[in-house]
Amino acid sequence: MPKLRDPVMVVALSGWVDAGLAGAGTIAVLQEQIETLRPFGRIDLSDLMDLQQTRPTVHLVDGISREIDWPEITLAAGNIGRDIVLCAGPEPSLRWKEVLGGLVELADVLGVSRAFTVGGIPSMASHRRPVDVLATVTSNDLLAESGAWRQDYTGPTGAQSVLQVLLGDAGIPTIALWAQVPHYVAGGASPPAIRSLLARLRELAGVQVDLSALDEQAQLYVQRVEEGLADRPDVAEIIQAIETGTEEPLPSGDELASEIEKFLRGQS
Repeated sequence: MPKLRDPVMVVALSGWVDAGLAGAGTIAVLQEQIETLRPFGRIDLSDLMDLQQTRPTVHLVDGISREIDWPEITLAAGNIGRDIVLCAGPEPSLRWKEVLGGLVELADVLGVSRAFTVGGIPSMASHRRPVDVLATVTSNDLLAESGAWRQDYTGPTGAQSVLQVLLGDAGIPTIALWAQVPHYVAGGASPPAIRSLLARLRELAGVQVDLSALDEQAQLYVQRVEEGLADRPDVAEIIQAIETGTEEPLPSGDELASEIEKFLRGQS
């Protein structure tokens, strides 16, 4: 177990929703920038997953033999202006209370003073505008600090939201940060969404993350989307309707995504 001083925990569990790969991308950037990142644990999910939905992957060893990578939740710690714990992986298919309860116990043992879950939600928004980040919190004390927040959703939920509730019940203040990703480009990685989440973490968690590389990536990303729109004036009209708030019926997110993501895949 790492010895940490007043750490924060950042969690991204994929499987429910992570538009623009915002949560996974946020963890990846933190992993790259953390000083002396130290993996210290994992939760093996090979017996807790529907492996027909979340399949294991295979890679070559020495270019000859094959090795299987089973799904798992990884745990790592380091320092990025302050001590931090990263928790990332797919949400399990089974035994949520056991797995997520174990993460809560870990946070308590490590002395985590505040936790954050990060992800992206498809939203009726434009790629030309800054990505908003909305939040849910575990206590009234966090409302003023977290800024914009969501209180309108009830219904099925994901493992991250369950973990947020369990952490709050255990006395660990937890903020869920959700990047509002334009739904027509929600299927691919969104540097603007990742940047917005990291900027909020910098404000709320005190992590010293460098956003300069993401600034450049975000500009290139918007340029690529605009190039795709130049060849599809019909889709450009729909985005214009989103920006102006036109009340005409809009195609579904899946329909829009299939149009623009074809172009983005070709450019990637």
